[in-house]
Amino acid sequence: MSQSERLVLATRYRLVSEIGQGANGTVWRGHDDLLDRAVAIKELKLPADLSENDRVVFYRRTLREARAPAQLRSTSIVEVYDVVIEQGRPWIVMELIEAPSLEQLIDRDGPLPPDQVGYIGRRLLDALAVAHRAGIVHRDLKPSNVLLDGDRVVLTDFGLAFSSGSASLTKTGHFMGSPAYVAPEVAAGDKATPRSDLWSLGATLYAAVEGKPPFERDNVMATLSALANEPPPTPRRAGALAPVITGLLEKHPTRRLTHARAVDRLERALTGPRSARRTRAPRLRMAAVVALVGGVVASCGIGATALAIGMMRDSGEPDPKTPPTAAPASAPADGTGTLMIRGRTAGCRIFVAVPGDTLTVLANNETVAVGSARRYDQPRLNAVVYDASACEVWVNGAKKPLGSPGERRNYTVRADTKD
Repeated sequence: MSQSERLVLATRYRLVSEIGQGANGTVWRGHDDLLDRAVAIKELKLPADLSENDRVVFYRRTLREARAPAQLRSTSIVEVYDVVIEQGRPWIVMELIEAPSLEQLIDRDGPLPPDQVGYIGRRLLDALAVAHRAGIVHRDLKPSNVLLDGDRVVLTDFGLAFSSGSASLTKTGHFMGSPAYVAPEVAAGDKATPRSDLWSLGATLYAAVEGKPPFERDNVMATLSALANEPPPTPRRAGALAPVITGLLEKHPTRRLTHARAVDRLERALTGPRSARRTRAPRLRMAAVVALVGGVVASCGIGATALAIGMMRDSGEPDPKTPPTAAPASAPADGTGTLMIRGRTAGCRIFVAVPGDTLTVLANNETVAVGSARRYDQPRLNAVVYDASACEVWVNGAKKPLGSPGERRNYTVRADTKD
């Protein structure tokens, strides 16, 4: 066991094993001994030749990296729990998500189908909307910073993010970000804005459907030259997503799609006419059984442990072997059924799925209205309640205790147990 693996940070965060390494540090699987839960811990390493002033700047950037996502509340954004200074360097404690990144999926499977990419794009637009409303620009949106945890799409690594209320810590003459995914105006030295993130989203979606980013070349200078001087290539495999991707890749920010127009075009591409518009979650066919819903974050840009998953595909029809049943508002108060969830206050959002070789999603981030209920009778279920104070939950007829506001609870339900 290495010296690092014996560390316990702040007397509570124990390092268990290394997940991965990157240019700016190491991500560890950890355990929070106080709350008895698994966590991810990002160890940020300071270059040995840093001056004292540069070291101060580094610490400020570290605190900002933690504060940026910590302000945000979205299932599509990584959750940050704590920041610890130990052995003269900072460590960021986060939600643990053991899932592949979009980059790993592209590397393994090649170009992805447009419906899957469209679903990923829609979730990332939701994440960006939350961040941008809080005055936070991500600045490094790319496939390696997008994790795919079942139907959940998670944006990670706000290490280059900044708030509109904080000063930029980027040094003059130092390029920060990933050249293949950075917006043209940022590469030219202008300040990053929400529309810069939208360009990076377009480049990410292009890479997902085409297998590589639009301006990637053999080296950084060639990539930046192509970004500055060449028109965006037309995606060949994007299908109905092509207008969304080309609109996001407009080089001039004022001609680029706004967030609202990107959402509108993407939903048109996913669902057709307005009368039938509804973003649906792809069904995930798995080559191995994967835990879809653990309460659990990400490598924050260093690459989480890859799990073997199959191709995600969009399906509007429920699995005939496991049809969902939804109870009306007058559902019995005793919670008849394997699982029943009743809306107690506004904000009762749920995810429910039937596990197996084919994962069937019954409720994908859906809101249960106050007073109404959803009842499910399948013998095995995985469920997430995103606000344990907003929902009343019954498992096999037994009412579960309410939780705290904003607390997320996971349930693994079997017909023969009360858990």
